[in-house]
Amino acid sequence: MGIVLQTDRLVIRRLLLSDLDSLFALYRDPDICRHIPDAPRTIAEARVELEWHMNGHPQHPELGLWATIDKDTGNFIGRCGLLPWTFDGQAEVEVAYALAKGYWGRGLATEAAQAIRDHAVGALGLARLICLIDPDNQASIRVAEKIGMAFEREGRDTIGPFHLYSQGRSAQHL
Repeated sequence: MGIVLQTDRLVIRRLLLSDLDSLFALYRDPDICRHIPDAPRTIAEARVELEWHMNGHPQHPELGLWATIDKDTGNFIGRCGLLPWTFDGQAEVEVAYALAKGYWGRGLATEAAQAIRDHAVGALGLARLICLIDPDNQASIRVAEKIGMAFEREGRDTIGPFHLYSQGRSAQHL
């Protein structure tokens, strides 16, 4: 089933084609996509994203977006993972997380993000991790801070403004 990680309450596994409807439902929620400005807007776009990440990120198979599954119910509740970026010529890896609104406020995003951070540092040997967060997304900022990240700087790209939170200072070699 492509399990990447497990926590007390979550299974984090590779995406499957059968996740498409659940992934698209996540992105259809306006409270989710307002903080993910480049989120897929159609089921076709969601399918492209899902297929892109099914076997890990194409250039870095150890990275990618993964399905977040509630252990108790087996339900798809979100997507999380590790995404490669380049800022100012520097390779970066983002800890990414998004959960369905019905699962907010339970500490699940923090649980997923901590497991991903620990996997990135322990299994993958990454010395620096980042979170790119919509400046208005206070819940995501709290998750980043809870996993040990600190505000580094404001930024703006073609998608819009973001706050960059980070942990570690060494250069990545992806």
